[in-house]
Amino acid sequence: MRSVGASSSRQRRWVVACLAVVGLGISACQPELSITTAPAPQEPRVEITSSPAETQVEPRTPIVVEAQGGKLQDVAVVGPTGPVEGALDESGTRWTSLVDSLDYGASYTIEARAFDARGNIATDVTRFSTIEPEKFFTAYAEPADGDIVGVGVPITVNFNKKVQNKAAIEEAMVIRTPTPLLGAWAWKDDQTAEFRPKELWPGDMDVTVELNFEGVQAKYGVFGKENSSQTFRFRPSMVSIVDADTYTMEVFKAGELVNTIPITTGKEGWETRSGTKVILSKERSRVMDAATGGISPDSPNYYRVTAPYAMRLTYSGEFVHGAPWSVASQGNANVSHGCVGMSETNAAWWWNENEIGDIVIVKNTGRPHGNDGNGLTIWNDTWSQWLERSANGATFTAAAEATDTSGV
Repeated sequence: MRSVGASSSRQRRWVVACLAVVGLGISACQPELSITTAPAPQEPRVEITSSPAETQVEPRTPIVVEAQGGKLQDVAVVGPTGPVEGALDESGTRWTSLVDSLDYGASYTIEARAFDARGNIATDVTRFSTIEPEKFFTAYAEPADGDIVGVGVPITVNFNKKVQNKAAIEEAMVIRTPTPLLGAWAWKDDQTAEFRPKELWPGDMDVTVELNFEGVQAKYGVFGKENSSQTFRFRPSMVSIVDADTYTMEVFKAGELVNTIPITTGKEGWETRSGTKVILSKERSRVMDAATGGISPDSPNYYRVTAPYAMRLTYSGEFVHGAPWSVASQGNANVSHGCVGMSETNAAWWWNENEIGDIVIVKNTGRPHGNDGNGLTIWNDTWSQWLERSANGATFTAAAEATDTSGV
């Protein structure tokens, strides 16, 4: 308390003294005024950082324009087909073009303008050209644009040249679905890539495949010719589960059980392959001749019959079909030479419900069926086996682009 009082006393004496000297016309008690200035702001400057001095730029090179000491006001990149799209960041100081926005063998002009808080303006103009490769690769995707397929069909991209730079190629292939699905690309060989989700396709949806290959090298010096996009549709899911132990086929449509059919599968020594298979073809009737499998007409296992409502599962000759000759065994014994047989009435119903690309899962036969290429057998790979043949591993499909219905 004493120290505060002492301070107040000193303040009073200072005020009195100041008044006295002011009365005398002396300015000794005037407070001193000190003025300092900060360094002048840097004049705005524009830098085009990703357009090299040399003229031969690869088409996937992003063009980056930056403002130093200010913010960007205008950026225009113009080529033979018009303006190049790009985006300004939140700070307003950096503009970046879309990665796949440039063409081969084209000339471009970049004009940029920046400003600072004082209203100073800086501009820059740069010109460059893109490369004109001597070697190109082409590719096409299946299913084709507009196709409607079953949920067992993978997306396949076929290349006309061998691919060495598989990681870059996978990155350039975009799959769009209504909701993201976990999947992966896997290489069947150096000219064929296949995409499947971890689980079966859900069905009843559109899928878009974008091949953004322009500017991408399959191997050094071999560039993608162009970009492409196509859309196909998966029909509602049809999955039939054949159980050789119970002699039944359960049929699921869009995930719901709609029928249970008595069947017969391969007998001992002729067991049907277990695994997930895809319907390859659909015939109203087919002549089944054991001679095509190397069985002599003199053999007790020789047969030649006309099977109604036949749908192929393997290239080697497994079918699902009507088998009126084995109705007595259907539902209680396995008596076929490897096919899945049922009554003609049940076969007609099943034939009408299913299409090429639908799924048949066979289990409990004791004869495994791997991903051996005997049909569309990709679903017989475990997920870890599938990823072993992928350059980039598991990825999610991209969201489908929204459709503008404002004018509808």
